[in-house]
Amino acid sequence: MKFLNISIEKPAEINFILAQSHFIKTVEDCFETLVEAVPGIKFGLAFCEASGPKKIRKAGTDEEMVNLAVKNAKKIGAGHSLFIFLKNTFPVNVLNRIKNLSEVVNIYCATANPVEVIIAETKLGRSILGVVDGNSPVGVENEKETDERKGFLRKIGYKTS
Repeated sequence: MKFLNISIEKPAEINFILAQSHFIKTVEDCFETLVEAVPGIKFGLAFCEASGPKKIRKAGTDEEMVNLAVKNAKKIGAGHSLFIFLKNTFPVNVLNRIKNLSEVVNIYCATANPVEVIIAETKLGRSILGVVDGNSPVGVENEKETDERKGFLRKIGYKTS
């Protein structure tokens, strides 16, 4: 067995979700779920089929995001992995809907942070063991930083009072 760590390639402002799913129906169901969740959403998704033709299946509303999903799916190459890249929305807006798809087995991360995917490679193929999502903490927030966090959430509309 060989272990690898592979960085996700994406622009810093782009959010993405890395998941595990189990059926090619995921592509259409995920597409429908995303367009219903956020009007005008820009996204791309890629699903690594684990049997049969073993293709990377793809869909989306934004060619750049679809290409990004396919590029990263090729790099990771783990069966039943699902890559969703989001251009004009945050994962928090769609994550529960994605989790509720009957084909989705696991969510590894939903983030705009730099991510490294930890892979095990065997004779059979590749498996995602986990992810490194961003950096380690360097301290605990103080009262001023707590107020700034709360203010930011209200500024971007995720909290109202």
